[in-house]
Amino acid sequence: MPKATYMYWQKRFDKENPNQELEEEILEIRKNNKDFGYRRIYGELKKQGLVVNKKRVQRIIQKLGLQVTSFTRKSRKYSSYKGKVEKVAPNRIHRRFETCVPHQKIVTDTSEFKYYEVDKKGKMHIKKLYLDPFMDLYNREIISYSISQRPSAVGIMQALNKAIEITTNCKYRRIFHSDQGWAYQMKAYTHTLKENKIFQSMSRKGNCHDNSVMENFFGIMKQEMYYGEVYYSYEELKRAIESYIKYYNERRIKEKLGWMSPVEYRRTLLAA
Repeated sequence: MPKATYMYWQKRFDKENPNQELEEEILEIRKNNKDFGYRRIYGELKKQGLVVNKKRVQRIIQKLGLQVTSFTRKSRKYSSYKGKVEKVAPNRIHRRFETCVPHQKIVTDTSEFKYYEVDKKGKMHIKKLYLDPFMDLYNREIISYSISQRPSAVGIMQALNKAIEITTNCKYRRIFHSDQGWAYQMKAYTHTLKENKIFQSMSRKGNCHDNSVMENFFGIMKQEMYYGEVYYSYEELKRAIESYIKYYNERRIKEKLGWMSPVEYRRTLLAA
């Protein structure tokens, strides 16, 4: 081997890693946020006051083998539509999902999860769990939700009443948007909205894009805590969902929110 080539590689090996401190910071962020890809890690570094190029962060993520490899397998989408049960409300949102007013536009939907239970004979059965969250479009925060073992009007009404209570400080007339599921057509639901002077809005029949914000939330949630995992009891899955919603509200940062979590964004702007 020529001496020049040997000396070149010797210098390369002896050279200190210029990204050592940045790599350690990235490893620390990833340790506490297993689903953070390079964009969110970049956002977290930016929040900490570190000036660094996004592509540099991406290269380091690749070097350290920290790419997120979440499962993307999709299960059949749960549909609560049972035809026209009562009165169907008009679509007042019209896919205008942005708002600068807290608690003015609220969206909701129902999603189905599966878990497994073993009976006394050792036979495994597939069971189902249903989640009914209410989201504030101002900061994409889940303001209330219910979890039940079957599609439940009681659970949805409890989550609705909590969402109404939380949003009473809105200076403008509120809009609660959903699909045309049976629960959102029932008299108890529509009457409660009317009593509180809240406009009801519904997606057009068979058009999931009219409520795409909730569909997107369910997709992200299932990709980060459900697909690829196996839950062996209702309580185990329920705890995992409750833990994820807390994480989503308080720690999962978004670029649209200036690299803040939904709760952090709300508190920052309301304090200004």
